Amino acid sequence: MKDGEAKIEQYLLAGEKIINGWKVGAYFGDRDFFRGNWLLRAAGAKAGIYGNDAVEATYPITKTLANGEALDASKQDYTLTFARDQFPPVNAFWSVTMYDGKTQLLIKNPINRFLINSPMLPSLKKNANGSLTLYIQKASPGAARESNWLPAPNGPAYLVMRLYWPKTEPPSILPPGSGTWQPPAIVVAK
Repeated sequence: MKDGEAKIEQYLLAGEKIINGWKVGAYFGDRDFFRGNWLLRAAGAKAGIYGNDAVEATYPITKTLANGEALDASKQDYTLTFARDQFPPVNAFWSVTMYDGKTQLLIKNPINRFLINSPMLPSLKKNANGSLTLYIQKASPGAARESNWLPAPNGPAYLVMRLYWPKTEPPSILPPGSGTWQPPAIVVAK
């Protein structure tokens, strides 16, 4: 069992492309997608059982900065900035969800916010240049920035982007990891 688990982990690592610290891959689909590849099927079950195939949803995930440094909100505050007109290119909606890096659960926080998503855009504050900065930290960034705050745990964290019905024409994340749109890097807050 340990050998099998190690093979699945290795397959997951090899099958994902790292873009600005985000791991992007495709592990879900129909019989034609799997083509009898049981290792791919096991990797899909471990990565997120019952996930959609990439044309229905793509799930970039990160636990690090672009340089590979682990996200740890007990040590630093972070930001994620989408450039003007560079939001995730989807036909449906997108979200960025925060998870505790130790428990893999959502984070209990004073504003009961576990994600920021595209339906929230009208209530988020854009920067003067039209970009959008999300504040990823354990404590409030202050009243003026709280609308864009994604509360983080007091320790390791990871984030999952969910891109539902990604656009197929450029800019696009498709094919996963090779598309013309790339998720922006999470950076240490200034």
